[in-house]
Amino acid sequence: MHCDDALKHQLAARLNAFPVHQAQVGTARAAAVALVVTDAGHGPDLSGLPNAVEWQSDAALILTRRSAKLRNHAGQWALPGGRIDAGETALDTARRELTEEVGLRLEADALLGYLDDFETRSGFVMTPVVLWAGPRREFAANPDEVESIHRIPLHEFVRDDAPMLSSGPEPTRPVLRMPVGDGWIAAPTAALLYQFREVCLHDKHTRVAHFDQPAFAWR
Repeated sequence: MHCDDALKHQLAARLNAFPVHQAQVGTARAAAVALVVTDAGHGPDLSGLPNAVEWQSDAALILTRRSAKLRNHAGQWALPGGRIDAGETALDTARRELTEEVGLRLEADALLGYLDDFETRSGFVMTPVVLWAGPRREFAANPDEVESIHRIPLHEFVRDDAPMLSSGPEPTRPVLRMPVGDGWIAAPTAALLYQFREVCLHDKHTRVAHFDQPAFAWR
């Protein structure tokens, strides 16, 4: 699956046809995260996935490892994003956080669409914003927020062993994880990756709000 115009049009069409569920924010804090489609570049710097010597045109998503210096969720996998400031839209926030965290500036016309809002155990309502960066983009990690930047090829999210489900404290809310390399990513990030897979790659209108997070991600 190459990072090209055909993929861009496919993603935009499938997201446009997807009826997004928006959550009531209420007392929760509104946030936005960016699912950015680019190419694999020189390969994902991830255990179990070899780095490529030459530039790879396979489509990929940008994920980060949060800085160990952060007070909340230090060292965890994440999508670029953060709290929605007063006067901002979710798209505004996603674009601002991309610039602040990974040095990527995208215009508003990079928007492909949205996925369902996801309410986290830590009191946020996250709006997932899907954006097109396209090929041949370079990134620079903000050391105050990001330990490392990873380009994860889209084919990694359609593995036969994904998603990984286990029982949680509530019987109707299985804990969801997505395998990547020889490790895994936990919800809430994993829930958004799974819905991206279902909607954008499999053309299925799959909901993920009922999935739970591992206890370490509740904080």
